[in-house]
Amino acid sequence: MKKETPYVVFGTGNRHKGIEATQIVAPSGVILVTLADVPNAIDVVEDGDSFAENARKKAIQQALHLNEWVLAEDSGLCVDYLDGAPGIYSARYAGAEDRSDSRNNAKLVADLEGVPLEKRGAKYVCHMVLSDPRGNVVFETEEECRGRVLFEESGSNGFGYDPLFEVVEYHETFGDLAPILKSVISHRARATRKLARALCALVAEKKLPTKLVDVED
Repeated sequence: MKKETPYVVFGTGNRHKGIEATQIVAPSGVILVTLADVPNAIDVVEDGDSFAENARKKAIQQALHLNEWVLAEDSGLCVDYLDGAPGIYSARYAGAEDRSDSRNNAKLVADLEGVPLEKRGAKYVCHMVLSDPRGNVVFETEEECRGRVLFEESGSNGFGYDPLFEVVEYHETFGDLAPILKSVISHRARATRKLARALCALVAEKKLPTKLVDVED
């Protein structure tokens, strides 16, 4: 059967991020529709100087263009020894053309060659913004997860720099950790849990649009 369900457009074409966020906001009753399923979405130029600036741009510009509620986030890995790099350039660290996780990871390993483990401290950062269709920011948060960068990749879970990023308390990388645990402690998970509370309030106030979706009878 079909049911009218509140939804928000998640301003990313990254299905990995979409799956992670959808699982966390599910209790709010809101579904997230990624840009991969929105035919007339635009490409927003991420030329801000911070995660916050890029997230706001992506949320506001996409919301105004689509006339929809749009959630956007900008996230990346900041390594202490590299003065915060790759930071906002995490997705294109090894170059804007032919970007890939493997090339970015290889560059990071090379840039930290010879650096001892105790100096490889790092943090994952996620800045998240929700805009209404008129371009007004109604929710915003920034969360992080501390760890360190290992000398080589470990684990096949996750994406991006996950196989290199070790959460010290668990002695495992995001690539090793079970997805259910990552969904509790990661930077994006922490931001998305705060988002879920905001979405619950918007649902109660009946501010979000709805669409027909298939649900179990």
